[in-house]
Formats: sequence, structure tokens, C-alpha cells
Amino acid sequence: MQIGVPRERAAGETRVAVTPETAKKLTAAGHTLRVESGAGIAASVTDAAYEAVGCEIVDQATALGSELVLKVRAPGADELALMKPGTALVGMLNPFDREGLTAMAGAGLTSFALEA
Repeated sequence: MQIGVPRERAAGETRVAVTPETAKKLTAAGHTLRVESGAGIAASVTDAAYEAVGCEIVDQATALGSELVLKVRAPGADELALMKPGTALVGMLNPFDREGLTAMAGAGLTSFALEA
């Protein structure tokens, strides 16, 4: 499975959805991890650290174009526009944000809110 990890764009967000240790386990299980360049910088993780465990360093569109997208925060409208219908999305998606949920459903995503 292709798993995308985009850079978080919310102001003040310093987390990344996947660490190199987790990425190593996912690649060992046969998955392809596509990590957006700079995704881990705010969390003190370099692109080289992801490459060392078998991840592909890609642009935003490629990360968000994966079959499964792992994020910390809910995607913005610009990110939703890059995601394909049928994509599975996992993250802290604010399940009480009706407008955000409507936007994700309208984009044809199957979403899993970790806080719900």
C-alpha cells in the first residue's frame, strides 16, 4: 500500500504523523511510504532520516495522492483538492467540526479520527 505523510501546515504545529521508527516498521511490512520533503523538520526529523529507513521523499501532491494518508491535523481545502476520492485518511480530524467533516466527505475520503 502507498502511504503518504504530508508536512503539517497548521500554524504552530510541530508534530509529524510518522516517525522514522514507525516508517521502518511499515516499510518492512511491504508498504511504500511517501514522505513530503520537510515533513519532519519541525519535529527535528530530517528527510535523510526517512530515506535511511526506506521512505521516498516526495512533493506535497505525491504524498497526498497516496492510498492512505496519515496526518496530525485535519486537511485544509488546498490539501483536500490534492487527495483522490477513495483515499483513506487517518489523523486528529476534529470530529465535531461539521464543516470540515462535510468537506472530507465531499472529497470522497474515508476518514478515521483518532480522537473519536
